[in-house]
Amino acid sequence: MTTGGILESTRVMWNFFFNKPADTRPAGKIPVHKISSEELLSAPNNTVFRIGHSTVLLKLQDAFWLTDPMFSDRASPVQWAGPQRFHQAPISIEELPPIKGVIISHDHYDHLDRDSIVKLAAKTEHFLVPAGVGDIITGWGVPAAKVRQLNWWQSAQVEEVRLVATPCSHFSGRGLFNKNQTLQNSWTILAPGFRVFFSGDSGYFQGFKRIGEQYGPFDLTLLEAGAYNVNWAGVHMMPEETVQAHMDLKGKRMLPIHNGTFDLSMHAWHEPFDRVLALARARSIDVAIPVMGEPLYSSAAAQDRPWWAAVDAVPALATGKFKPLATPLGRSPQGAGSEEI
Repeated sequence: MTTGGILESTRVMWNFFFNKPADTRPAGKIPVHKISSEELLSAPNNTVFRIGHSTVLLKLQDAFWLTDPMFSDRASPVQWAGPQRFHQAPISIEELPPIKGVIISHDHYDHLDRDSIVKLAAKTEHFLVPAGVGDIITGWGVPAAKVRQLNWWQSAQVEEVRLVATPCSHFSGRGLFNKNQTLQNSWTILAPGFRVFFSGDSGYFQGFKRIGEQYGPFDLTLLEAGAYNVNWAGVHMMPEETVQAHMDLKGKRMLPIHNGTFDLSMHAWHEPFDRVLALARARSIDVAIPVMGEPLYSSAAAQDRPWWAAVDAVPALATGKFKPLATPLGRSPQGAGSEEI
């Protein structure tokens, strides 16, 4: 999934494992808003809570939905090695209310976490997954009757919410010898009065425009913005491409995900926030970058204050590398076939 041939791929992987800059992990403690069950139950419909990485909890039609649930300490096949969380989840699986549906984008370890799925199996009514991924999770003990596997452009109706499996530009595989044996999806989530797009992982491609034309405008786009690198641009978006995808989708508000929880690339941990915020403000795009666990209400102004600037401020000041923001902090203006389960 890298460019430049085997020698360049080897160099990139060597640097990834042995020559990472220190700032790919935060020096300070990332703030987390602890979510209570009472807060979830009293929240209005269309409230969104970012749990971390690509895990988002949505309240739709008085029910709760989870995208790519990742609650484990490490995004890895084992819990004694691999990328480790920067912060704890704002709520545990045990504290969550019953879940109407879990939405999975693809089978990579930072998106399809076995321990999380096993713990969620009993309290979740439906699992909406790409073709082939259902076989994985039923093998973990999820009842087959709860699982619906969808190919691109297929849809499923769960009470008043319609979910469409839409394309993306990525790849799948949980080992060295099973690449692309399961599908990878983005998802269009259509609730009454509230349209959400969830990108999963994807490079930038023309499919965003088609999805926007067919299902937009979206009230909220959950778009990948993190773990990018020029060497794997075909499968992960650079921040400029994330913003363009939001515009292609005719999004009204953007929530950048796939950042702030794991160290999966060579860029500074806070760089996705910095770049997406600057780009969004320059284009008058309503961007939300809430503290992990902080509720995002559909009717309220977006949270775009750069809370992350303080995380590394004290260590950076000690080394003389800290540079204050050049402009005052402010808010972005307001931007811009079905089966019954």
